Amino acid sequence: SPQVHINRYSIRIWKIFGTVFDQLPVCAILANSIFCVHGGLSPDLHTVDQLKTMARPNDGSNSILSDILWSDPSPDISGWGDNDRGVGYCFGADVVRGFLEANKLDVICRAHQVVEDGYEFFARRKLVTIFSAPNYCGEFDNAAAMLCVSEDLICSFIIIKPDALKDAGKPKEEISKKASRIRRVL
Repeated sequence: SPQVHINRYSIRIWKIFGTVFDQLPVCAILANSIFCVHGGLSPDLHTVDQLKTMARPNDGSNSILSDILWSDPSPDISGWGDNDRGVGYCFGADVVRGFLEANKLDVICRAHQVVEDGYEFFARRKLVTIFSAPNYCGEFDNAAAMLCVSEDLICSFIIIKPDALKDAGKPKEEISKKASRIRRVL
């Protein structure tokens, strides 16, 4: 929350970070194949071209921006549903497939959600959640992952186990590389 940052640092630094984030891209598309986004999808987002015309900085009034930052996949629904976070939506595998088909993409890569093994597939490997903070906030026993994409779109994961960072002298023993192929190389 902003209050935590204000107490720890200063209002000036918090505003600088806000200004920087206002200028960052909201998504990326790798090799016309992998749609990378922080959160997920929006019921108002039909084509990626809509993101190209989004006014930046944004005052928060753009529902698509809010949704792609906060929405989450859910195996329990089809279509769209309410999100327990109170912002964004939950979406089903059918939404993932429809968005990818409409935009001629292969995979959605997202973050924003703690997953136990550092990464987790959804919608028959059409969406992958990657979480890069092991032992998140000291409250979870989750691993972290980094996605590596080769030039020929072979994807692999570098996994950092929860205890890997506790002993700074021995992190290499706890880091493994796990190969997984996405779409074109499935």
